[in-house]
Amino acid sequence: MGRTMKVVNVAVVGMLLQFAGMTAVQAQTLSYGEAMTKLAQDCGSDVKKHCDGINLGSGRIAECLQKNSARISPTCSGSLTTVFTSVEKREQAQGAYEKVCRGDMARRCKGVKGDGYILACLNKAHSRVGKECNQTIIDAGWR
Repeated sequence: MGRTMKVVNVAVVGMLLQFAGMTAVQAQTLSYGEAMTKLAQDCGSDVKKHCDGINLGSGRIAECLQKNSARISPTCSGSLTTVFTSVEKREQAQGAYEKVCRGDMARRCKGVKGDGYILACLNKAHSRVGKECNQTIIDAGWR
């Protein structure tokens, strides 16, 4: 992999992290690593073409792609939407987990101490855990 491609990959990773920090499919959500890989593959040439020379950080690559949204490839545009929707859904699920799963925690994991152990308990008892709690755990990327 050449130096230019490495710079493009780093730029796309930086862009993703900026978007995820600003905000972030009945299917499972993407991990940050999967999201970065998808953006590097689908948007790398657009970053190189439209945002070459822009410094990383402070959301500059993301701003550049937004400013050039009419000129970026349909593949990149679609991936941006998919990735950021998925990352946002993952972050929302992680934030909602305790509230959504509170009843299942009390019923299935009474006496279990520690967040990690409670999550392991819910995962072990998944067939007896409510649908909404199970989906939240999946969307959070914890199963």
